[in-house]
Amino acid sequence: MLRQAREFGPVFLIPLAWIVVIATHLDLIADATLFIAHVAMSVLLAVFVVTGRAEMRTGTLRVWWRIIAVGFVVTLLGAAGFRTGTVGTPLQALALFGWMALPAVGFVDVARRKTEPAGVYVGCAVTSLLGAVVYAGSVLVGASWVPVVGLALVGLGQTVAIADAAFRY
Repeated sequence: MLRQAREFGPVFLIPLAWIVVIATHLDLIADATLFIAHVAMSVLLAVFVVTGRAEMRTGTLRVWWRIIAVGFVVTLLGAAGFRTGTVGTPLQALALFGWMALPAVGFVDVARRKTEPAGVYVGCAVTSLLGAVVYAGSVLVGASWVPVVGLALVGLGQTVAIADAAFRY
């Protein structure tokens, strides 16, 4: 059962995480809820890192294990950013942009190693990184909907990639 949770849990958790971030940006969810989400995700990532280590020692699985391990640290730092009492700290930005970019590294690795469906993973990497650029650029535009578009692009790219991986492999 733990193995199935590790394989298929991210298909639900990744879009849920981005929905929570978007809802927070729209002031539909309190920042305290996002702090709790960081703590919960840190626990889940720690469990995944510990229980998946034996199976994730070679190839692209090793790359993903490292991404998840770094993501665990990034998520903990994001949670620590909430404890400073100021929303929008550099630690929170590190967690947000870390999770925008880290999976893209994995998608590129998968695309590099696979002949089929390499295009899906390249597209997902591009979509995720484009979302990060749109989000970062929203400061220049000033429209409140622009960061939401950036976050939606990141969520879309990551959700498509993880769903493909979970159901194809």
